Amino acid sequence: MDKWLLLTVFGQVLLTSVLLILMGRRRFAAARRGELSMDAFALMQLDKANAQVIATGRNFDNQFQMPMLYLFAVVFILQQGLADASFVLMGAFYLLLRVFHALIHTGSNRLRWRFRTFVYSCAVLWVIWLRLLWLLFFG
Repeated sequence: MDKWLLLTVFGQVLLTSVLLILMGRRRFAAARRGELSMDAFALMQLDKANAQVIATGRNFDNQFQMPMLYLFAVVFILQQGLADASFVLMGAFYLLLRVFHALIHTGSNRLRWRFRTFVYSCAVLWVIWLRLLWLLFFG
């Protein structure tokens, strides 16, 4: 089960990498169109960029917030030898929700869908942590 759980971590790394590439492409395209000057990049003052550039940058930043708690949970799960089908399924579901969140945020950016997807992913993450806590201290 360890390798299957690690596969969800590789998925998160892939998602973050894809967002990095998308963010770069959108920023360079905005600069080519004259929407951003090179001076804006010097201090990362991109507040005058279009909505897609800003949303993609913020979503990339998001990958270093709540998903870090998932990555730490996986480290603890593996270190304690607790990887099982339940953690793998929850990890896969968490990753899927993060992918949907990124697609919404960098695409249509429909706030209601984005917010719900974020909340659902947080709920899955909390369940992972609560199960880990339970298994460590009561299991």
